[in-house]
Amino acid sequence: MCKRHSYTSEEKYQVINEYEKGIGTIQGIITKYGISEYSFYNWKYNYEKYGIGGLKESKTCKKYSKEIKENAVKDYLSGEFSQLEITRKYELSTKTLLLKWVNKYNSHKELTSQRRRKSTIMTKGRKTTWKERIEIVDFCIANKYNYQKAAEQYEVSYQQVYKWVKKYEDGGIDELKDRRGRNKAEEELTPEEQMKLQIKKLQAENQRLKAENLLLKKLEELERRRS
Repeated sequence: MCKRHSYTSEEKYQVINEYEKGIGTIQGIITKYGISEYSFYNWKYNYEKYGIGGLKESKTCKKYSKEIKENAVKDYLSGEFSQLEITRKYELSTKTLLLKWVNKYNSHKELTSQRRRKSTIMTKGRKTTWKERIEIVDFCIANKYNYQKAAEQYEVSYQQVYKWVKKYEDGGIDELKDRRGRNKAEEELTPEEQMKLQIKKLQAENQRLKAENLLLKKLEELERRRS
């Protein structure tokens, strides 16, 4: 397979499948198929998160808000995240897009939102209740951490969803409370609602652990073959 700009989902799956079967090392596979290490890990991540559908190229141009662009650039300039981490965090189509925004930002040009013809994703956050935030987090986790889908579904910003999910993961549902103001009323969750959210969280955590265990087994198998 010669090096080129685009690959079919079948070709991407062939690369990932060869690695999972332990046929070759990562370096050997990317050399054989003429792809970059970044592309390999990106395909692998998309396949593990979304299945074969995650390897398909979108036929429509994905739109990004001004807020997403600015936050992605700030993360890059902070030096705390790699290009791959930022690409995954904001679900960017390519790392080239990120570098394009960085260059534009460094040239003191404005990062503007792209308009969508059929639907509009809110780039600014809106006020939400505690119960709404829990429902949004529940939806996002149930949909394999699809922040963009949750933002569209509940008409909030991408960053709001991302922030709420991280808060929940760090401290539970109490972290989703709005602590601004003095005597702000907060809605109470029923035991059934709390149990539902905890189950979704455990299911997502189990999926992550299974993926990690599978990867460790593959690595151990490769090490045994090398020795």
